[in-house]
Amino acid sequence: MRIASRSFRVLSSLLCLAGPGLAHAGGLLFYEYATDNASLANAGAPEPSTFAGNPFRSATQANGGESREWLPGAGAFLGYRLSPALSAGFGLYGDSGVAANYDEAWGGRYFVQDARSTGFALAPGLAYRLGKQWSVGLGLRAVYGALDSGAAVDNDPQAVGDFADGQLHYKSDDWGYGANLGVIYQPRHGTRIGLSYTTEVDLEFEDRSRIANLRPPRAGLLDVRGILGAPQRLDLPTPQSATLSLYHAFDSRWAVLASAGWQDWSAFGRAGTERDADNPVAASGERKYRDTWHLAVGTQYQATPALRWQAGLAYDSAAGSERDRTFDTPMAKSWRLGAGVNYALDPGVELNLNYTFVWMGDMPITQSKGLNGRIATSGEFANAAIHVLSGSITWRY
Repeated sequence: MRIASRSFRVLSSLLCLAGPGLAHAGGLLFYEYATDNASLANAGAPEPSTFAGNPFRSATQANGGESREWLPGAGAFLGYRLSPALSAGFGLYGDSGVAANYDEAWGGRYFVQDARSTGFALAPGLAYRLGKQWSVGLGLRAVYGALDSGAAVDNDPQAVGDFADGQLHYKSDDWGYGANLGVIYQPRHGTRIGLSYTTEVDLEFEDRSRIANLRPPRAGLLDVRGILGAPQRLDLPTPQSATLSLYHAFDSRWAVLASAGWQDWSAFGRAGTERDADNPVAASGERKYRDTWHLAVGTQYQATPALRWQAGLAYDSAAGSERDRTFDTPMAKSWRLGAGVNYALDPGVELNLNYTFVWMGDMPITQSKGLNGRIATSGEFANAAIHVLSGSITWRY
């Protein structure tokens, strides 16, 4: 008796962002890392295991700043049925990112001039069916994060001359580890209720404070303070999350899906920093982030045995208030509308194409730093929106 079956999925997607340089689900994490998730706006209880991937492009304007960056990406996913009850899978996918590249002389250059943060995960997992109604899943995640950012440094804080800015650069990467847990209950044929939990993943970035083109007086002052060239560590936790989801098929053609989710962004707001010098300094930078909530509804229509249409609508609350918004991570509440099509080329090959529109609206920012807020910049990301195009091919053999 043959019980083994295999499936292999290759996914590619493109995010075109008109607004702040980031893609997010309430914060900095993507829902569009799964192809069906993109068109359903993350609504619905899936089969016991799902994998996918993501990239994006950004375009921003605020107070003279403009950012246009591409972050292409893809994912590959393999599933294998070990027995009628036990399945194994492995995925490689991107699930987070930020991109910005502003003009050198823009008004907020002392806060951020260019920034790029990317993350992808290696995720092996197992799913086991307990009888006819219950299924449980356990997955591990090895998350790789890379951070590359730069900002201008004011060489003339007393405004006594006309001096060119210095340049601060920070670059680092790290691996973090976590787990995914899930359970699915099927009370009747065509109805699934799912609950999933993703643990926090801690990433620790470390690099030396490298500042180029500093005037000698400024360089000397920073050197005396133990800042110039000192190793600096930045601790950034990826938030834990939980999602409750529902799938219900009315008949052989129509199905409805819904989800409610939570992400612990208040933990991300307590990012820790540490500088190693003769007088080490450790601190926790409070960004005043707050937890986010997600609600989504979707539908699927099986038009023919080979063709299925799907669409979804979702809302995500903001991870921070307007007064706490910053130029490096300008987050806001968002609405997302997705639509897609799945077509079976033959019994073993499926093609999936999707489009998602994410609307964040106008995002005003006023940010200051230094003694008595000496350096201050204000602006607005007008009509901020993300356009997501994604596609995948699933091969079963």
